[in-house]
Amino acid sequence: MSIIITGASGYVGQELAAALLSTYPEITVTLTDVVTPTVPESAAQHASRARCLEADLTSPAVVDETFTAAQPFDTVYLLHGIMSSGSEANFELGMKVNLDATCNILDRLRTVTPGVRVVFTSSLAVYGPAPAGFVIDETNFPAIPASSYGSQKLIIETLLNDYSRRGFLDGRAVRLPTVTVRAGKPTQAASSFASDIIREPFHGRKAVLPVPKETEMWICSPATVVRNLLHAREVPKEAFGNGSRAVNLPGLLVSIQEMLDALEVVGGTERRALVEEKYDADIDRIVQTWTPNFNTARARQLGFVEDVSMMENIRQYASRFA
Repeated sequence: MSIIITGASGYVGQELAAALLSTYPEITVTLTDVVTPTVPESAAQHASRARCLEADLTSPAVVDETFTAAQPFDTVYLLHGIMSSGSEANFELGMKVNLDATCNILDRLRTVTPGVRVVFTSSLAVYGPAPAGFVIDETNFPAIPASSYGSQKLIIETLLNDYSRRGFLDGRAVRLPTVTVRAGKPTQAASSFASDIIREPFHGRKAVLPVPKETEMWICSPATVVRNLLHAREVPKEAFGNGSRAVNLPGLLVSIQEMLDALEVVGGTERRALVEEKYDADIDRIVQTWTPNFNTARARQLGFVEDVSMMENIRQYASRFA
């Protein structure tokens, strides 16, 4: 069995690669990104089953070289992308990476490996603002994005639905909450601060909070996200019925104040004091378009798991990286 992860140099891609290699001894994993990925340290003992490939997937020729009938993949994880703030700041680049490259991959796959299983990481950003307190599920609120990033994600979701309907692919689009706490460096995501305000203090560094403390967010710990990404490839295609292949993944509704309180409980007052409030209207404008209230009954019915508490999330980060 052979699996490929695009965008595999990113934090979630690395965590997913490690989990796949550690969980399934019979598989090989190809990690690909615009810069050559590395095998995660936590899975170094499985390096013989990993292949690391530099590939600029915005090039149709590179897409053709990467996805071939001669070396087919059983599952394709599409994680590559320009994040929310990056897509808003550079429309052309966001379109090229998030939309055009993904369209080329899907079209190549339907030609050389028809029916292949494709797991696409979408986002809660496919929704625009909802009325205060309104709880969204997959059917009761229209997906009308308020950002270029969300629009690009929604277009790919639509294509995956159609390709799956026609039997070209076996697609599933998992709409991720904001993944917090991410290790590593800050990203171009507007939500990057949600990890920064926890991660940086644990390393003795200051962090900037650009939005009001009463802001609520829909987040999920990396460990739970990875568990659900593993599960996404195992859901039988029949379980989706004739409905959408897009699923809102479980997460946790939490305010920034609650995140800071959990930081203080787990990390102490000195770490909490390293978070500086510095309002940024551009970031706040994007974040406020994301509804924080979700009903994830459909995801649970499909076997996806619930998230842990905010304090447990922080403890997991501290035990591994602090």
